[in-house]
Amino acid sequence: MTVAFVFPGQGSQEVGMGRSLAERSPAARAVFNRADRALAGDAVPLSTLCFDGPAESLTLTENTQPAILTVSVAALAALRERLPALVPTLVAGHSLGEYSALVAADAIDFEDTVRLVRLRGRAMQEAVPVGVGAMAAVMGLEPDAVAAACARAVESLPGKVVSPANFNAPGQIVIAGHAEAVARASELVAEAKGRAIPLKVSAPFHCALMQPAADRVRDALATIDVRAPKVPVVANFDAAPNDSAERAKELLVQQVAGAVRWEQSIRAMIDGGVTTFVEIGPGRVLAGLIKRVHKPAVIHNVFDAASLDATVAALGA
Repeated sequence: MTVAFVFPGQGSQEVGMGRSLAERSPAARAVFNRADRALAGDAVPLSTLCFDGPAESLTLTENTQPAILTVSVAALAALRERLPALVPTLVAGHSLGEYSALVAADAIDFEDTVRLVRLRGRAMQEAVPVGVGAMAAVMGLEPDAVAAACARAVESLPGKVVSPANFNAPGQIVIAGHAEAVARASELVAEAKGRAIPLKVSAPFHCALMQPAADRVRDALATIDVRAPKVPVVANFDAAPNDSAERAKELLVQQVAGAVRWEQSIRAMIDGGVTTFVEIGPGRVLAGLIKRVHKPAVIHNVFDAASLDATVAALGA
């Protein structure tokens, strides 16, 4: 059995996440305490926001990102507390989840990371005024056809931006950019016999409009100690394993305005011999995507006390 740990991104949050882990696991509880101390200026402690909401505050990007990171790292700590001998061959995370993966690989200290993703979330929200950008999930088309629809939309709307943002799984690609360009690309997708579903998002993530946020992340990373990952991290930007500290920094900058190559990342891990994935953090979104990429994959989850018990029982044997 060759294991990879994978960590979810924004969109997997829900009020109550992490509570049962913190109640059951001293290691998980310690992670929440560390997050609260790292963000000591918050009016509401991050742990309270995760456990009790309110939902409208939890879904603000600048809160969502550190909250999901914290729950993911707490779930990892609870798993390691129970199965200290379980060591992954590779780690990866979807968008924001790449930060959780780097913490798991001991490349960045957790406190630095929770503050960094707070800044990242704020920078991504502020990069584009509300209503200017949009995102849509495209179903039923190959990547080349989606890219062609985006290119044709841009040709008809000079000065506007739309491009593939997430290559999630076969037949599921997310596009992002200016709202009118996303709408035009969606029309072209329909003409090509695909389907585009508008997404309820606060900003057009992972496209060229995010470059101001990428610049702010670069400046912040210059002040943070990033070490060589102890376990290779399969990066979103190029879907390749990385164990270089400097490269890890650059990849985090590039992924802000670059596409998330999740399908390619999963294929890279499978090609590297991975047979078993453990999704660590809130929700089960990644499990579904992984199954669409590679149906034989074995997938376990750690997002609450019950799923922790089930995963420990399965992998501990």
